Amino acid sequence: MYNKHETFDVTDGCGPNLPVADQQADPLRQQVFEHVRAVGRAARADVTRALGISPGSVTTLTADLIATGLLREVEGLPRESGRGRPPVALEVVPESNYVIGIKLSDVRHTAVLTDFAGNICADATLMTSKPRKSLGELLDEVAALMESLIAKSGMAFSDISAVGIGVSGMVENQSGTIAWSPLLTHRNVPLGDAFQRRFEVPVYLDNDVNLLTLAELWFGAGREMSDFVVVTVEHGVGMGLVLNNRLFRGSRGMGMELGHTKVQLDGALCRCGQRGCLEAYIADYALAREAATAIDQPSGAARSPQRLLEELFVQAKDGNQSAQTIFRRAGRYLSVGLANVIQLFDPELVILAGERMRYDYLYEDDVIREMESLTLLEGRKPPRIVTHAWGDFVWARGATALALSAVTNATLRT
Repeated sequence: MYNKHETFDVTDGCGPNLPVADQQADPLRQQVFEHVRAVGRAARADVTRALGISPGSVTTLTADLIATGLLREVEGLPRESGRGRPPVALEVVPESNYVIGIKLSDVRHTAVLTDFAGNICADATLMTSKPRKSLGELLDEVAALMESLIAKSGMAFSDISAVGIGVSGMVENQSGTIAWSPLLTHRNVPLGDAFQRRFEVPVYLDNDVNLLTLAELWFGAGREMSDFVVVTVEHGVGMGLVLNNRLFRGSRGMGMELGHTKVQLDGALCRCGQRGCLEAYIADYALAREAATAIDQPSGAARSPQRLLEELFVQAKDGNQSAQTIFRRAGRYLSVGLANVIQLFDPELVILAGERMRYDYLYEDDVIREMESLTLLEGRKPPRIVTHAWGDFVWARGATALALSAVTNATLRT
């Protein structure tokens, strides 16, 4: 089943709505808190039923959470009948913690500040000075971005409990080291340690597509899904995977590099330095490489890759056969990549996202049909495919989910 632009109703609250197999490892007080935050507002009886614990335990645990300033009582749940007082509900105290989420990019950085209930308090954007930069230059831009965000929110930096950052490339989530990124001039950059020394606030790093996947899991389509995949196509090709309602990173936190899986031996040169990677055929720079010829760009004319792609798309829509061939070839390679993902992980849902999802050649019916023809379905229904052409801020909001999760663990597992 394929829907080109499906939208999802997001209920109140934030965070995964489905239980996970190892949830019992979390303290009960954390389970209570996370359930209330996920549904937005919940009566104690609802918590009792949802978690399968005794009313007495819920009363004790919620009293503790209220006393520590993490939950509060409110009125507002509808009565089950027309008589009597409305039941008292519980909700997260939003101002108990604040976090910042940042998406770093080669064109513009974006940031979002949210409270502990996941509500957006402020956002900010900063155009980058150049595509590739040193660690010091990157931290200077992050500092300017956060200063703008804090000024908009009217808060102080001391109010921030944690920062989440998404970076394209290979990110070691546990150590905060960037093994490789197209944004940085060096490899194995200790961005996490350098950030914490400079700003003296806990920071959590991840691959940017993992954070877009967290945005779907916490705020979007994935809240009701136990297994789904996010594939992004823009400056590179990325993938995020949720298994059993949790983000899967691989054993060393550097998995899901779909863009660097090989689709052609000794093929096109990828920006990672190797040949034949999937993104070397469908990412921005791959399409721009052939665009100048397709649109008869005059010799010596200088246009940005973005402008080249926009004109290529316009000409393809106007009937330029060369431009259409470039997009269709990219779409076929995307079919191969998606078929491999489905064959390996058998997800319920595949979400296509990223800036290039505005180019319908990459997700038209022919692409989906070819993907299905390359997959051994054996009479089973293929997974649902949807496209989300999100803006930049949703990536930053996914970074807030990373920070919110870390602050929740630190606060409630103590």
